[in-house]
Amino acid sequence: MGKSNVTLRKKTISKDRMSLYLDFYPPILNQKTNKLTRREFLKLYIFEKPRSQTQKISNIENIRAAELIQIRRQNEINKENIYSSFEQEQLQIQEIGKTSFLKYFRKLAEKKNDNNLSTWKCSITHFENFLEGKHLQFKDVTISLVEDFRDYLLKAKSLRNIEKTLSPNTALSYHNKLKATLKKAYKEGKLRTDINASVDSIKEQESQRNFLTIEEAKKLFNTDCSNDIVRRISIFSTLTGMRYSDIAKLKWSEIEYFENDGYYIRFKQKKTERLATMPISDDARNILGKRGDESQNVFFGLKKWDVDRVLPVWITRAGITKHITFHCFRHTYATLQISLGTDIFTISKMLGHKNVKTTQIYTKIIDEKKREAANRINLK
Repeated sequence: MGKSNVTLRKKTISKDRMSLYLDFYPPILNQKTNKLTRREFLKLYIFEKPRSQTQKISNIENIRAAELIQIRRQNEINKENIYSSFEQEQLQIQEIGKTSFLKYFRKLAEKKNDNNLSTWKCSITHFENFLEGKHLQFKDVTISLVEDFRDYLLKAKSLRNIEKTLSPNTALSYHNKLKATLKKAYKEGKLRTDINASVDSIKEQESQRNFLTIEEAKKLFNTDCSNDIVRRISIFSTLTGMRYSDIAKLKWSEIEYFENDGYYIRFKQKKTERLATMPISDDARNILGKRGDESQNVFFGLKKWDVDRVLPVWITRAGITKHITFHCFRHTYATLQISLGTDIFTISKMLGHKNVKTTQIYTKIIDEKKREAANRINLK
């Protein structure tokens, strides 16, 4: 970068006086107006034709003061040329530290969508409530602050029902959104410490995961359903383990056939944003029906409110008393696969889990069913 010049100049004004100012070349950024400028008026004046000794002394003093400012400004604007690499790094850290962490948190949330976006927004709202209106800069983000937010979430009231506190798993989800933000900020160099790695997550509680037995699944799918699309996507989820969000956006271009290997679905998971390649059975492919245009949704016309309205009635009509939501078909797929002998690692990959520990909950469910079966025989 070339050296900038700062020149002391004079401008004639009223009453036989001259105003002293600095001339910058090339122009510099005015921090107040955020615009480039070449002039800085010093509010120092000299007499153009001093008539007394007092005016002469005043001229000398003001010119000397202006020259000192000129030297200081020259050093300031060229300082970057004499900073060591360490000094430059420290200055950059200081500037980043002054930026808003909360604004960064919000900006990251804006990139999310649908249900995931809702969770991010709730996490940010709780974080704002936790901060109590305080402006949080990156330099203020500490391990203790994140731990305090974790403790806050475990006692916080639900935004939907202020009479209830957040469930541990909901608190975990909100806390993880902050941890994900910290992880990204550290990766981008906005945080000098990996705070995310230093803070323990809220412990996940095992939730009730209802599923259908093979007998119940057959009973349900042999029961008339008032909406054919709802019936088809329910069978498809049971045969593949796919989430509703992925089924709803599934396009024909994502259904591929490989000779001597069968059908595959290649898609981007909406929840995790990870690419997945999933083999599907012929039965699952037949549920899809006649192939349409590549850009068309496979289950064209599907509406979430149809599922919410139709599914409970259909479940009841089939004589199933369990509380079954659409996501339970994914649980059904996993438990049936385990009960039929498929290894946990394969199931984990088919479900698109990041960690096999997430899949192991289904093994525990099957073990509980085995215990129940063993206890049914009593010879007393």
